[in-house]
Amino acid sequence: MNVNTTPQALDAEYAALAAEQDKPDTQAMATETTLLNPRFYTTDFDEMDKIDVTPVRADWDKLLAQMKSDPNKGHFKKNAAWQADWDGMEPKLKREFIDFLVSSCTAEFSGCVLYKEMKRRGTNPDICELFSYMSRDEARHAGFINDALREAGVAVNLGFLTKAKKYTYFRPKFIFYATYLSEKIGYARYITIFRHLEANPEMRFHPIFLWFREWCNDEFSHGEAFALLMRTDPKLTTSFANKLWIRFFLTAVYSTMYVRDHARPEFHNALGVDIEWYDQEVYRKTSTIARQVFPVELNIDHARWMPNLRRMRDAFGQMDAAKRKGGLGGFISHKLGAAKAALAFVSLYTIPVIKQTPPVNVRLEPSY
Repeated sequence: MNVNTTPQALDAEYAALAAEQDKPDTQAMATETTLLNPRFYTTDFDEMDKIDVTPVRADWDKLLAQMKSDPNKGHFKKNAAWQADWDGMEPKLKREFIDFLVSSCTAEFSGCVLYKEMKRRGTNPDICELFSYMSRDEARHAGFINDALREAGVAVNLGFLTKAKKYTYFRPKFIFYATYLSEKIGYARYITIFRHLEANPEMRFHPIFLWFREWCNDEFSHGEAFALLMRTDPKLTTSFANKLWIRFFLTAVYSTMYVRDHARPEFHNALGVDIEWYDQEVYRKTSTIARQVFPVELNIDHARWMPNLRRMRDAFGQMDAAKRKGGLGGFISHKLGAAKAALAFVSLYTIPVIKQTPPVNVRLEPSY
């Protein structure tokens, strides 16, 4: 029992309780499984272990030598530039920024868990070495983000996450498509923010953005690894069925990013970026990079592109509102929203693609 019952003590106690209640439940945010949230994946590890990298051996050895050298070994450490002011952050911005960090932390940790499991289960020295380096990098990324969240008093219990998060099974080729895109779009997102804030440092409301350039170079090299893995089997990018799957993953990843970014208006306002400009810029960079391995490219300048992304955003907004409403009315509204989202996705998916002939030499270096 608290025997200090002065008015000042009671006011302080009530303020502390109110602040605690206002904290986002980051554990719930991280463990929630929806179409928009980062997922944990599992795959056929035996099939992965059989991959023969002989067709890309020269590029493979160069990439792994670069990863082994660990160029960012000392990067993920705070220095004098780390001056974070969580208390002075506007509440809506703080909530959206925490959502951004939790989503990023979950995505990075998801990669760490998958890559570590691939290494643990494998016997193929090439594959095991690759995934040991990538799991190392993703663990650093997740830990660095979680340390930033810890300063705000809302760190994610990553150990608990491995047990509580639902896992989605993907065949190895789907892991390649999805993770390649995830790594490359991660590079494009981070470098676009970094370059914008480099030109507009007054908009940098948290120091973590100063770490984005070297960080996103890790993402880039991980994407290079998956590009090489896809090159080990030409059918993965040349068969008719797989071209349709590549088109599906491109559409899904791009449209999901659009919806998620529009759920954080205060975050983007604070950065000083228009969400639609930012997303189109990220799509453009990602599409240019993906020409290294994908034979099709989405036409993001098509007349149906932006209107259907907006319909997708509105449909997910309706579904979210219906979920909060509950009852029969909420159930019906949720189903209608899901139907609208599906129709918008079909319209996006059926936009004629731009056909590409990937180059003979697959390797790229970060250039933005």
